[in-house]
Amino acid sequence: MWVIRPYPVGGLCVRGAHSSLPVGPSTSASDTMQITPPTGTTDSAWLALRLALWPDASEAEHLSGMADAIARGHYVRLAVADDGPALGFVEASKRVDYVNGTSSSPVAFLEGLYVVPGVRRQGVARTLVEAVLAWAVHEGCTELASDALIDNCLAHEFHRSLGFEETERVVYFRRAT
Repeated sequence: MWVIRPYPVGGLCVRGAHSSLPVGPSTSASDTMQITPPTGTTDSAWLALRLALWPDASEAEHLSGMADAIARGHYVRLAVADDGPALGFVEASKRVDYVNGTSSSPVAFLEGLYVVPGVRRQGVARTLVEAVLAWAVHEGCTELASDALIDNCLAHEFHRSLGFEETERVVYFRRAT
């Protein structure tokens, strides 16, 4: 049995309107796209999508993160329109350490997911997450986890729309030594 559980506190970011999910044109982008791995650790489309999702990181930091994701065997896929432009991307990892809210190991973990604003609400994110699910099953995972910042209600709504259920809320603390 496949169980999908999110880890709702830190990494997945949804940007857009705060009152509801962005609404795009009525045609479905998922009918006219391919799900493909990046061309390499410097793939310009992947880099542009990462910069859009995580704008606080520099290009150099993203390039380093991309190389690290590939070296660690993370699942990285781009949604690319048949006419060429990248529509979105997903990055997922297989975590063997404990993941909050899960009961198994290893756990597939949704590290990042982004869809360009003009094609949101057309099945791109759902298609990317379904690709992650297929990879996760192949990798022996029975749970897919994710997270979102505690105040990112749009991301919470988005996760629920994809079948995730909230498992817990956490506030992290640190103290310098």
